[in-house]
Amino acid sequence: MGDLAAWDPLIGAWASTGRTVDAVEVEGTDVYEWLPGRRFVVHHVDVRVGGEQVDVLEVIGERDGDAFLARSFDGWGGTSVMRASVDEAGEWTFAGPAERATLAVAPDGTTMSARWERLRDGSWEHWMDMEFRRVD
Repeated sequence: MGDLAAWDPLIGAWASTGRTVDAVEVEGTDVYEWLPGRRFVVHHVDVRVGGEQVDVLEVIGERDGDAFLARSFDGWGGTSVMRASVDEAGEWTFAGPAERATLAVAPDGTTMSARWERLRDGSWEHWMDMEFRRVD
């Protein structure tokens, strides 16, 4: 599905909780919102990973074939680009050169879950699981 309307189920504020495979707790908020004109989605990440604050701003919407580019900017000055796509079943894939995630929104739209993987020594390995609860 290459239509930006596919982003509608994600739009809103979410309480975010999770844990890495090393048992590091993740907690905070994720907010997805439309920019005026509904051509881009802005994703604000405000979480604590262990004791460390992580702030990320992601802009999604630039077409890349059947997917959209997701350009991220973090509070440390880092940047990354991932490809975001959604299949007919509504499962999202976010893929970058060294990390990827699958995201599923519950049918009632009140929760979603994500599984993250990282590339290590040429192989993908499980990194983190996240749960999101709609708060708006």
